[in-house]
Amino acid sequence: MNEQRDIFILGIETSCDETSVAVVKNGREVVSNIISSQIDIHKRFGGVVPEIASRNHTMAIVNVLDEALKSANITLDDIDAIAVTYGAGLVGALLVGVSTAKALSYMLKKPLIKVNHIRAHIAANYLENSLLVPPFLCAVVSGGHTELVNIKDYVSYEILGSTQDDAAGEAFDKVARLLGLEYPGGPQIDRLAKTGNNNIEFFKHAKTISDGYSFSYSGLKTAAVNYIHNEKAKGNIINVPDVCASFTYYAIEPIVEKAFTATLNLGYENIALAGGVAANSYLRSRFEEMGKKYNINVHIPKLILCTDNAAMVASMGYYNFINKIDFADMTLNAVPSL
Repeated sequence: MNEQRDIFILGIETSCDETSVAVVKNGREVVSNIISSQIDIHKRFGGVVPEIASRNHTMAIVNVLDEALKSANITLDDIDAIAVTYGAGLVGALLVGVSTAKALSYMLKKPLIKVNHIRAHIAANYLENSLLVPPFLCAVVSGGHTELVNIKDYVSYEILGSTQDDAAGEAFDKVARLLGLEYPGGPQIDRLAKTGNNNIEFFKHAKTISDGYSFSYSGLKTAAVNYIHNEKAKGNIINVPDVCASFTYYAIEPIVEKAFTATLNLGYENIALAGGVAANSYLRSRFEEMGKKYNINVHIPKLILCTDNAAMVASMGYYNFINKIDFADMTLNAVPSL
């Protein structure tokens, strides 16, 4: 009886300000995962400048590809398929990755697989735990998305609830800018919150942030903005760590509460986190605490797999590949609002 051969997927990720190429074996094993970050470039502007991001992706992509192959100790001929993020993200940035993937697919005559950026973040959990299999509940928390997703199968999803306006990550970034914190703001708030106290009542109850499984961060963001402006107008010195700790509490607690309520209602034994805000230490610790309380297995990717990276793209690409879905041709285009 012939043993099933290994499948190697080359992943490409350029949706925002990280240029990344990775090689993943059988959807679970990271063979290489090279990330070239533009944080230091955009830091001077206080946020990502789309045009600058696109130009830097163009300059970095070939070198990152070469390094990923070298690190994996394989050649392009060993690759079974090319997976690429085609949305959501910045259109110019996405186009660099999509164009590179199309060129490789055409040149190598290898399958081209399109990958949804958010589904890729969810797939990061498969790289972290080889025993995790659907079904499970995943809380996707990032700069552009905050939603609870019922992962029915590797390629079958149901969104139970999502943000009705701003995403959690966007709210963190806005408050960070108002506090004069360095870009990226989320990690700065996380760092300062550890030294602060949750003693500012932005809302009387955290649950008023949203109803059902949906989320809303515009009200919380406005409350935090008003507090900061009012304190400045009064000439008061703002206790930045306390603001960070309090804002973190109000932003994170509804996610924790709703995610575990959904998991219990579904009768699942596993819950996962995904997205850039999944790197937040308070969110991670609260998931661990609630997991122990309800005897639910908690799965959280390591920090390098929470932020944008190509390994997660390759993992999702693998499951698309073996399930024969989301194959693309040379007409593939970027879909920024996917």
